[in-house]
Amino acid sequence: MIFVFRVDCVWECFLRRARSRPRAELRRFWRVTAVCALPLAAAFAAGCGYHIAGRSNSLPATIHTIAVPAFENKTTGYRIEQRLTEATVHEFLARSRYRIVSDASSADAVVHGKVAAIEVTPLLFDTVTGRATAMLVSVRCEVALEEVATKRELYRNNNFLFRNQYEITADVKSFFEEQDPALDRLARDFASRLVAALTEGY
Repeated sequence: MIFVFRVDCVWECFLRRARSRPRAELRRFWRVTAVCALPLAAAFAAGCGYHIAGRSNSLPATIHTIAVPAFENKTTGYRIEQRLTEATVHEFLARSRYRIVSDASSADAVVHGKVAAIEVTPLLFDTVTGRATAMLVSVRCEVALEEVATKRELYRNNNFLFRNQYEITADVKSFFEEQDPALDRLARDFASRLVAALTEGY
């Protein structure tokens, strides 16, 4: 509370002094203030962890080609690993400068993915049929990015967790066995998060 009060006082004094200046000088004053404030705002945003998606790259400059072999599936979700693998390849192609291949021997780095667990929690229900119409899906994976030449791990997360809410057209039990549009959205959203984590390191 003390900190907020002091900031308010400083800002009030700042405005009072600004209003007392002549109009021409006031315009110059605000221009200088804006120029000085922009770097501070940028520094604050960086300190809070904000970033512009797709602009940063934490991978070594020697990485040009990335292999994305099929993910492993340790769950009972039917072919979920195929959906996630295909979406990850598409996301790399659409959002990064890397060439994507399926053979690790011809790549500079290789992505290793394993679907470890899937949890589905119904959230909303149809009042007439009682069928779930929306659910919260959680996908937990083990993910690693390895440099082929050195066998060095560039990224590893044994608890990569993706969670989002989706409206569904199929029964919850058969969601992963049907061609439900929500399943495609889930795969795309998952891939977007994963590729950002692999290339931007967050």
